[in-house]
Amino acid sequence: MEQAIRLAGFFAAHGVWCVADGEALIPLYAYEDAQGARKMIRYDADSLEDGVALARASLAQNDEEAAQAVVVHDGYVSLESGRTDALIVIARDHAADLTLTMAIPYRNAAHPQGFAVHRPKFLDWRGASEPDYALLGEQFFAGVEMHELGDRIWQAKLDDSI
Repeated sequence: MEQAIRLAGFFAAHGVWCVADGEALIPLYAYEDAQGARKMIRYDADSLEDGVALARASLAQNDEEAAQAVVVHDGYVSLESGRTDALIVIARDHAADLTLTMAIPYRNAAHPQGFAVHRPKFLDWRGASEPDYALLGEQFFAGVEMHELGDRIWQAKLDDSI
């Protein structure tokens, strides 16, 4: 799962880079091929919901026979502070049959205080083994750091308040 979560971190950082200027994120499905090359498919459908459904279907079907894959899409998450914009990240390790769903809450660029990205939230774990959330967090941020522009924005606009 470590490689899948690093992939998730990289593409979550890509998503942060995309939404930092106020644009909506087109749902994306990403995976590493057998040679380790990263591939990304965007699902620009008639509606956000349709695009999300197509990206999630690609993750479930795994037609590329990827060992690990990720879906990132725009959405919302309900926190103690209320409902907020969030990037929803689903990381899948097909080989180990493990799935982790996370939310990356953010403050929309149109907000009077401007764009901010908040601490990731683990939402769901699917698998036979128990997750090591500390290790998963470390691997996630190792992936974030691999996306130079996304990491730079993440660090500059980090707001740990929620």
